[in-house]
Amino acid sequence: MCFWGKAPLRASGVLALAGSVLAGLSAFASGPPVASTDMIAIPAGAFTMGSGTGPADARPAHKVDLPAFSIDKLPVTNAQFAAFLNAVGPVNSKGERLFDFDDNDARIHQRGGKWAADRGFEDHPVVEVSWIGAHDYCAWMGKRLPTEAEWEKAARGTDGRKYPWGDSPPDKTRAQFNARYNQTAPVDSFPAGASPYGVLDMAGNGWEWVGSAYRPYPYDSSDGREDLNPGPVRGTRGGGHDSPPEELTTTQRGRNLSRNPRSGHHNIGFRCARSPGLRPERP
Repeated sequence: MCFWGKAPLRASGVLALAGSVLAGLSAFASGPPVASTDMIAIPAGAFTMGSGTGPADARPAHKVDLPAFSIDKLPVTNAQFAAFLNAVGPVNSKGERLFDFDDNDARIHQRGGKWAADRGFEDHPVVEVSWIGAHDYCAWMGKRLPTEAEWEKAARGTDGRKYPWGDSPPDKTRAQFNARYNQTAPVDSFPAGASPYGVLDMAGNGWEWVGSAYRPYPYDSSDGREDLNPGPVRGTRGGGHDSPPEELTTTQRGRNLSRNPRSGHHNIGFRCARSPGLRPERP
């Protein structure tokens, strides 16, 4: 259960994530071939998080000051996650399920003893990944999940915009939404929907896990919401391919979404982030 509080806003807890990620990296020492995923640098500084209107869980609007970080330009795809499954498997060393491969909505399956994305879905956002699977994938890549505050800043910048592209209503040139069940699109399909920093696919096409626990605002990175131990319900951002347009705003938190963190879901994917100096990409 969540309780409202007025703790001071601090970014120090974000930096503490580095220790948790570095500790997790030892479990994935044999990591992937080098990632081809581009990352976009988000500068340090304050931005407005939340909204003065709309759902109660997105209120109030408040200033949050963040250190610099980088975030993946695109969500993780089925093909990328298949490479992870071939290296690690669908269950980690703790017996935690990383991917619901036996769900009808999964778009990665084993063929000839190897995991592979279904034909035609290679560059679509991966879904049916548990929060633990998203966390472990990012650690395998030498990265981490973004915090909820980092995700929102990367999506809306510092001008408080309603959508990643501005304040104009969503249309089919900017995002995948109001689509049929499981009708995702390739992750690079909507350049017109880019955020002010050039991050793509942050509205529609797939909700995205963040590292943060789902707790009330104001956001405070030091109040325990950035504890990465499995257990609490985690935040999800961005809206899915089957979301109505009102769920595509930069402040939506997925309050009505089914999101057990130990399970995969048909409309939740993720992308990764990195703190400066945490770990360079391997050549």
